[in-house]
Amino acid sequence: MKITSAKFVVSVASMQQLPSTALPEIAFAGRSNVGKSSLLNCLLNRKKLALTSSTPGKTRLINYFEINQQLHFVDLPGYGFAKVPANERARWKQLIEQYMTSSPHLKGIIQLIDSRHGPTPLDKEMIEWLTYLQKPTLIVATKSDKLSNSRLQRQISEYIKELKPMGITEILPFSATTKAGRKELWQAIQVLIGTA
Repeated sequence: MKITSAKFVVSVASMQQLPSTALPEIAFAGRSNVGKSSLLNCLLNRKKLALTSSTPGKTRLINYFEINQQLHFVDLPGYGFAKVPANERARWKQLIEQYMTSSPHLKGIIQLIDSRHGPTPLDKEMIEWLTYLQKPTLIVATKSDKLSNSRLQRQISEYIKELKPMGITEILPFSATTKAGRKELWQAIQVLIGTA
């Protein structure tokens, strides 16, 4: 997809604050240090639209970005960051659950895992929950440039085997550094929103 415009819209702390526009939404979920902001910036050909940080756990609200006045990317709070107080983690979890179950415009979820380490127990919990909700989900393995091509292929095969009981049959490798997988991810997003 050619990006003609991409802008931050709003940070949401409750369902009452969701944007009133009826644009289709693609949500991005994953652990706090999985490279979500870097992936979003890479997809949108922007350097700092989604803020990256060396400190995991910076995304504490649901952040909306509007692309080409046709689509919202929804950046969900990263999960699994131990230094965040338990009550704050519980609030994030509730916010994510409310959004996933009640947003009328959510067309699909891009669930990120780290290609070097594979799905963690929290990743699996999220994937199982998305399967239960019957939400269209695409698993993307980030930081693929950190592995040799042969090792990456082996890892991806292992992860698919591990997640197959949850209905996962495909994982897309992605690198924000080299942009590998960018074209394929955009094609998948366009299928989810019905513009492919």
